[in-house]
Amino acid sequence: MIRPVNFGYNAETAVNNAFQVKSIDTDTQHKALNEFDGFADKLRQNGVDVTVVEDTPEPYTPDSIFPNNWVSFHDDGSLLLYPMYAVNRRAERKQHVLDKVAEKFAIRKRIDLSIYEKEDLFLEGTGSMVLDRDNKIAYACLSPRTNEKVLNDFCKQMGYSACLFHATDGNGQDIYHTNVMMCVADKYTVICLSTVRSENEKAKIIDTIKKTGKEIVDISIDQMNHFAGNMLQVENEQGEKLLIMSSQAFASLTGGQKEKLGSYNKIIHSPLTTIETNGGGSARCMMAEVHLPVR
Repeated sequence: MIRPVNFGYNAETAVNNAFQVKSIDTDTQHKALNEFDGFADKLRQNGVDVTVVEDTPEPYTPDSIFPNNWVSFHDDGSLLLYPMYAVNRRAERKQHVLDKVAEKFAIRKRIDLSIYEKEDLFLEGTGSMVLDRDNKIAYACLSPRTNEKVLNDFCKQMGYSACLFHATDGNGQDIYHTNVMMCVADKYTVICLSTVRSENEKAKIIDTIKKTGKEIVDISIDQMNHFAGNMLQVENEQGEKLLIMSSQAFASLTGGQKEKLGSYNKIIHSPLTTIETNGGGSARCMMAEVHLPVR
């Protein structure tokens, strides 16, 4: 997790992120920092090993709080860097972040997909892709930030198969990141199926999920708009599975959905309203999960 120093509304990303709304707050950074610290503390209180890296004032990176878009870490020791749509987000690839991770974890291979920025082709990490790491499936909805050519390169190099589809919000706009409408956990998948307009694509997704033996928990577009799709299942140091989300996302769930998800794992939520409003991302985006071998 990256502790922000200059968090704020990013006009470069707002062009295709319908979740972003510029607030009138003058103390956005202060409020975001409080939300970040509260979130990180709550994760630690529940036994999660959190590596927090302080961001730097220069270069200016207003979205650094969402590291999962530019880097991912894998259990074979691979570290991947990704091509970013917004020019001012490319500066988030800061070496001191990777150095901090390398203090505790073994990085054995580095794959740099950011070279696709020269072709204006993008794949924003585990925002663009929702990975079923156990079954090596990369779910991805196409958007200006998620390109099929780069996705196929990722799959080829990492041994994944792609489940590619189109998804749009209530206004017919492409959903900018797959991880706002979908979350894959160990025994279930949370997904907003109504965003997938093509019945053929929807059937393909359902079939793919069912073949992995996971239960489908369907959410509505309204719930998605409250970041109910932007969840991440993590494992704490006691080996306990936890489902992480924002308090806004949790509040949008029905009693039945809470009961269903809670039957699989404990649910942890934290208030992230300032970050969600200005940044257009939520709890899942703030966590770049580390699957690397421990040193």
